[in-house]
Amino acid sequence: MIHANQEVPAYIQRRREMVFLILSGIFLGSLVMLNILGVSRFVDLSDWFGIPEDSRITFSLAIGVLPYPITFLCTDFISEIYGKKRANRVVWVGLILNIWILIVLWFSGWLDAPENLQSDGTLPLEVLDGSVVEPHGYAFYSIRSLAFGATIASMIAYITAQFIDVHIFHYLKKKTNGKKLWLRNNGSTLVSQLVDSIAVILITHYFANGLPIDKNATLSTQLLSFIISAYLFKLVVALLDTIPFYIGTKRLKKYLNVNSEIAAP
Repeated sequence: MIHANQEVPAYIQRRREMVFLILSGIFLGSLVMLNILGVSRFVDLSDWFGIPEDSRITFSLAIGVLPYPITFLCTDFISEIYGKKRANRVVWVGLILNIWILIVLWFSGWLDAPENLQSDGTLPLEVLDGSVVEPHGYAFYSIRSLAFGATIASMIAYITAQFIDVHIFHYLKKKTNGKKLWLRNNGSTLVSQLVDSIAVILITHYFANGLPIDKNATLSTQLLSFIISAYLFKLVVALLDTIPFYIGTKRLKKYLNVNSEIAAP
């Protein structure tokens, strides 16, 4: 282990901080995309998996889910190279960023708000004729309403799942004496993303009413479909990122001149 007070060449220290900033930036940028895009659109991939159109189970993904698995890969890199303390710091910064997004969305919608703004933060459809507000104004308030719900849902799910990910990662690392990198990478991610998938779908529906629910179909079946779809996507990505995680960890440790992890100051 490289201790915080151990002398290292200045260029190595610059490398370590730059890599940490890049990993943190990708993590936070992906988080922003998740919250802004959120549940603004769902893509139905049922045909890809041979699910018939008349099936009660569908495979639908919110586009906000697409960049989300990369956040767990970033925290795994940070956990492995920089340690649990720094990984937890990045998670807390992500939570603060979520709150900042909510503040900006609220304030930007409050400024010069249209008179016919509804209680749910959206505009009625009839304003699209341009007589009341520009069409892009309607788009903003629709996205604002969805982003509010998605951000609050993701805040709760995010803080729970990310801390579970970091905790399980270091628990498995301790139990395996630093060996079996594949186990802590996959084990921590798969458990934490199951928690995240369940939490974000249920909160988005019951708190924000942000899911495209068919009133003529069984609610529990639809919610289960959303949870399974999101989790299977994350599961596949988590398994696929094992090789990049192995290669990336090996090369980064060599590039940063560390044998175990960089202890946070």
